[in-house]
Parts: sequence; C-alpha cells; structure tokens
Amino acid sequence: MESLEIFLKAVAYATEKHRAQRRKDAAATPYINHPVQVADLMWRMGVRDVPALCAAILHDTIEDTDATEKEIMELFGQEICNLVLEVTDDKNLSTAELKRWQVQHAPNLTLRAKWIRVADKICNVRDIGISPPVRWDTTTIKGYFNWTENVVKGCRGCHAEMEKQYNEVLEISRKKLNL
Repeated sequence: MESLEIFLKAVAYATEKHRAQRRKDAAATPYINHPVQVADLMWRMGVRDVPALCAAILHDTIEDTDATEKEIMELFGQEICNLVLEVTDDKNLSTAELKRWQVQHAPNLTLRAKWIRVADKICNVRDIGISPPVRWDTTTIKGYFNWTENVVKGCRGCHAEMEKQYNEVLEISRKKLNL
C-alpha cells in the first residue's frame, strides 16, 4: 500500500473510531484532534517514518474505543499494529499503576514508540496549558506534568528537537498556570 494511502486510511479509521469522543477541556474539543496533532507534531519535527506516523494517528484507538488488535493488524499490518500496541495503555490497570508502568517501560520502548510517546506528552501538556480539563485542580495538573516529565525522561535520546519542544511546552504551560 502506498504511504499516503495507508496514512489516510489510518486517519479515516481513527476519525470513525473517535467520532463521538470529546477531550476534557472546557470547549469539549473533538478527540480526533489529539492524534492528528501528535502525528502533525512528529511530521513538523522531521519524522518521515510512515508506520510511526500511522501509529501516532492510531495510538489511542485500542485503549479508548472498540478498536481491536485484530482489526488494526488486518487493516494496517504487523508493523503498524506492533507500534500501536507498544504505546497502548492497559486499561485494566488503575491510574496509579498505569502511570508507574509508563514510567518504568519508557526506556524500553523502541525508537519509533518513543517518538510517539514524547509527541503525545507534548500535545497533552500544551493542551492542558491552554485549556485544562474542567474537573482538574492545580494539584492534579501539577501531578500530571510531573508524571509526563518522568515518562519523557525515560525516552531521552530519541529525538533532540522533540525533547527540546517538550521542555519548552512544559515550561510555558507551568508559567501560564502558575505552577
């Protein structure tokens, strides 16, 4: 399958799967904006790896929708499916366990999965800095930012420009929210 064709197929699939979902911000932003922003950020940072860009678009489908590993495998192949699985959180874990797991496993991710993980954290921190989830207090936001720092720390060395972008976005978001 041609690169553009498979990428657009991933966008269409993720759009369908996330169609009714909204982010937790005050504007209830359509959820699909998030994976598109993650892939766009990776592209702007020079990532031209099509399977990684497709996995960025698909990174939340298994954990947040009715998408299955089997579907991803059949539609996008083993390589993309493996990347999606690598960055898919186990929703059977408690929030605290999940956060610990992400921190512990970040150093063991493949290079491509680290790109997705760091880009995801950049986009989330930026979005929270612009419009925090409506039910999150300062302590929750501060805890989230600190946690993302620990996850990104485990991914260090994967992409210097993306890591620099994360540092800048984190600093700007903390200042904006007086953290």
